[in-house]
Amino acid sequence: MTTVAIIPARYAATRLPGKPLAEIAGKPLIQWVVERAAACSRVNRVVVATDDQRILDAVLAFGGEAMMTSDRCHSGSDRIAETLDRIECDLVVNVQGDEPMMASETIDLAVEALECDPGCPVSTAAVPLHDKAEWESPHNVKVVTDARGDALYFSRAPIPNRSRSGPDVAKPGARPIWGLKHLGLYVYRRQALLDFVSWPPSHLEQVEKLEQLRFLDHGYRIRVAETRYDSIGVDTPEDLDRVRTLLIPQEKS
Repeated sequence: MTTVAIIPARYAATRLPGKPLAEIAGKPLIQWVVERAAACSRVNRVVVATDDQRILDAVLAFGGEAMMTSDRCHSGSDRIAETLDRIECDLVVNVQGDEPMMASETIDLAVEALECDPGCPVSTAAVPLHDKAEWESPHNVKVVTDARGDALYFSRAPIPNRSRSGPDVAKPGARPIWGLKHLGLYVYRRQALLDFVSWPPSHLEQVEKLEQLRFLDHGYRIRVAETRYDSIGVDTPEDLDRVRTLLIPQEKS
């Protein structure tokens, strides 16, 4: 199989305009994302899809590959789908352009999940939540899965409800697990993504403001690869400051 990671990146973010070009340890944020994707053993090619010439120029300047897309794309998924008439691949990895801490190992796990199950059209990733406040926070999207590891539902609400059971504890002394935090990563079979962008937003997608629910509403399975590596999406100046403090020590080491 040919697997291409396509990173959607736009300049005009509402809360943090220009964030793909924000400097982190001497590199633009988008370069961190590209380098994490390029380090994956299961990814053959990495492309940034953008509607802004400044982002395209920055990617080309550090030796990356980028393609221009229209400014009519409503989401990162739409932006990625628009590039598929220029890119041949079997699997498409959507690494969101504001995830500079997405671990290469996590991306590989999500790709492997589809390689190992030819009948599954989409995969994603999640990390255990050990802190109750993080589980309760609407800023963290949670996912619950079935026995096979496929997503049952995604929500900003604290799911599953633990008002009676409390957190899971695997063994005495182990850290409690309140739930699974969904990470900003998807792997699609090519046709699954093309199907997705052909459908209008679904009811549950509009209620939760989570586009992955469109797949579930149409009966498509989403396999959830569980990882031990958390990631932080950069949506606000505070997120950017936090990521800088975490990544700069890595860069110096």
